[in-house]
Amino acid sequence: MIKKVGIIGAGAMGLGIAQACAQAGLSVVLNDINLELVEKAVNRIDKMLGKAVAKGKLTEEVKAGILGLIVKSSNLQDVADCDVIIEAIVENMEIKKNLFQQLDSICKPETILASNTSSLSVSELANVTKRPSQFIGMHFFNPVQMMKLVEVVRPLQVSAETEQTIMELSRKLGKEPVPVKDSPGFVVNRILTMGSGEVPFMLQEGVATPDAIDKCMKLGANWRMGPCELGDFVGIDISLATRMTLYREFGEDKYRPCLFTNQMIRAGFLGRKTGKGYYIYDAEGNNLGNNPALFK
Repeated sequence: MIKKVGIIGAGAMGLGIAQACAQAGLSVVLNDINLELVEKAVNRIDKMLGKAVAKGKLTEEVKAGILGLIVKSSNLQDVADCDVIIEAIVENMEIKKNLFQQLDSICKPETILASNTSSLSVSELANVTKRPSQFIGMHFFNPVQMMKLVEVVRPLQVSAETEQTIMELSRKLGKEPVPVKDSPGFVVNRILTMGSGEVPFMLQEGVATPDAIDKCMKLGANWRMGPCELGDFVGIDISLATRMTLYREFGEDKYRPCLFTNQMIRAGFLGRKTGKGYYIYDAEGNNLGNNPALFK
């Protein structure tokens, strides 16, 4: 039975996963290389839970109990006795491999290792450990607190027992787990990459503005967020990294990234996190309209 979960990475995904686990009654160790990042993440969780209290969805006592289940950590040794470790760090194969090699030597033999990678090979990550049958992908979606889906990514080496345990854990977190094979981009990102990948080409060709593209997809395809809004929310650099993974793995021109995307990244237009992407944002993250720099 899963009672204690270690989350490596205190960014948007890591804190969301940590909150979901704590709200499900699990003990959580939220770890990052910088304790200040973990402090900021827990403060964000505190604020989000505070909003739920203000709306009458939680009591102060329940909120305090959830926060009390989260241990802040900057030392990997703190996750040694966790039943499951979920990695949510930068989308870089070598950095992830290095982390999992360390975790493999630190964690108890029965610990399951999971990656929240959005596109990288889970089979390749599993192969750097001595427990490939206990290695799996858990691809959550941002914001974790709201999004129901977890793609349970099955590398070739994984055991049926590990898969079943992670399916049950996902349900305990209030999610809908869907098992998928280990393939670049899995299901959601492989489809979204094809659609969102057309956006910079359309902007470059002057087909439409970001707000027009988003309005078309929301009204015409019933998307909850338009591709430009989504790109800014996820991060233009993160979206490009996913596309590059598909391009390298499949070697097909249909996954070729647009030069315009690289130009945006070089200019620092990464989305909400930098205040400029397809749109511009104020200090609170409110959308102020199309980024005029894209139309010079």
